[in-house]
Amino acid sequence: MPESVYKVVELVGSSPTSWEDAAKAAIEKAAKSLRDLRVAEVRELDVKLEGGKIVAYRAKVRVSFKIEGEVD
Repeated sequence: MPESVYKVVELVGSSPTSWEDAAKAAIEKAAKSLRDLRVAEVRELDVKLEGGKIVAYRAKVRVSFKIEGEVD
């Protein structure tokens, strides 16, 4: 079986409605420019506040994708 190498990047998605939508936004955006996404891991959740009210939910997500080409 050939060896594989994966790259991991960290992204922050945001949504005005939920953490789930924030994570989804980060992954969907990554999928537009990265190929062969393999695993997404939600690392941290927080909210943005204005005037003491929640205005955005944010999800910090680590996404891995396979590096193309042969491994030496």
